[in-house]
Amino acid sequence: MKIQVLGPLSAEVNGGSIVPTAGKPRQILSLLALYPGRVMPVPTLMEEIWGTKLPQSALTTLQTYILQLRRRLGTAMGPSAPGTAKDVLATRHGGYLLQISEDSVDVHQYDRMVTEGQTAFEAGDNEVSAERFRSALDLWHGPALVDVRVGPILEIEVMRLEESRLVTVERRIDADLRLGRHAELIAELAELTARYPQHEGLHSQAMVALYRSGRQASALEVYRRLRVRLIDDLGVEPSPQLQRMHQAMLTVDPQLDVLAGPRRSSTFDLFAA
Repeated sequence: MKIQVLGPLSAEVNGGSIVPTAGKPRQILSLLALYPGRVMPVPTLMEEIWGTKLPQSALTTLQTYILQLRRRLGTAMGPSAPGTAKDVLATRHGGYLLQISEDSVDVHQYDRMVTEGQTAFEAGDNEVSAERFRSALDLWHGPALVDVRVGPILEIEVMRLEESRLVTVERRIDADLRLGRHAELIAELAELTARYPQHEGLHSQAMVALYRSGRQASALEVYRRLRVRLIDDLGVEPSPQLQRMHQAMLTVDPQLDVLAGPRRSSTFDLFAA
């Protein structure tokens, strides 16, 4: 079985899709896929589907949805499969689980690559770090579970995944900046700062990329626009480390050079106290 949740929901067995068309069974499949090999309690599945307003027939309806998923799974597995659909989508005391390996689900491949990238990042191995982060991000094909109606449980999972994706983008850019790829990053960072107009980390990276590309005035303009936005929208000044980075650019501080500064810190923390 191969399941993708980093984008539209996809689940294939022997090349055939087992993704149901109905919304609630799709939610169940998505939630089970996020935790392969782990029992998902019935109350959690019910909360995802119906929130706090459970219908009287909730348990029976949930069992019907599980049966529908098993039928699709059994059809895709075929009669010659060594196990049955009930072995794969198994019932356990108080819940259900997908008995598949974590590597069958793209999100777990993503998490493993991110961990490898972070380990290399902390060790100062920028080439490996950037490559691992880039491979992890290549697994994404749009917003997580973009075609699934999410309830309260999946909503939290999607938020967690999207936040992880943004952090991974930041770390990959940090590694690329360490490798002197500042000019190549300018266009990407222009798009990211437009999409996240109050994100100081991305703005610090845009400033450094522009500064190292000989565009000091443009780097200072990025800071000015962010400061105006933070003051107008939130009534706050940029963080102390960003203010220190701005001052360092005004004074052409050597610490802004590619090979200067701590090799295991983020761009945003170059001028942390």
